[in-house]
Amino acid sequence: MGIVTPDGAGEKLLAYLDLLSQWNSVYNLSAIRGTDAMLRKHLLDSLAVQPFIGSGQVIDVGSGAGLPGIPLAIALPENHFVLIDSSGKKTRFLIQVKISLGLENVDVVNQRVEAYSPTEHDHRIYFDTVVARAFANTKAILRATAHLHKPHTRILIMQGKLNETLEEPGYVLKRSHRLAIYGLDAERHLLEIEKTL
Repeated sequence: MGIVTPDGAGEKLLAYLDLLSQWNSVYNLSAIRGTDAMLRKHLLDSLAVQPFIGSGQVIDVGSGAGLPGIPLAIALPENHFVLIDSSGKKTRFLIQVKISLGLENVDVVNQRVEAYSPTEHDHRIYFDTVVARAFANTKAILRATAHLHKPHTRILIMQGKLNETLEEPGYVLKRSHRLAIYGLDAERHLLEIEKTL
């Protein structure tokens, strides 16, 4: 799949799957059950977008159980990731994952993305990359996260069936990618969109 991970990442990725499996049995974080299915449909599916992330600040919108944010944060320790979700039980799980795996490059936010307005030293924070997996349709994602974009912010939208329609002023569809997920027959695609204005 063309994925390169740093030393120790494999152990952390498997430890994350173990935590997800444990919490899932009690809190129903994901409809996917069983380690093999989680490996293919969650872990490898998330890692498939690693080559498109680039450098800098990344926000995973509607992160849920940390997909794709946690696998990407493990694979890309030089990037800083914000994982945002409005569900308290899911963000509690993400905080536990962050602590258990020592992921210092991850911040967890329990909030609706539309209301999220990050600042640092009285300066507004904008993201280099926005990634969304199973969150909403393309137009809804762009509008919900527009206040987090700056010129040339990359918005990566993971889809099943490809939908390339983009009629949103200030954005351009750079390209679409068919993702090859090892052991997964289902269609997976990635829309690579860029903020232009």
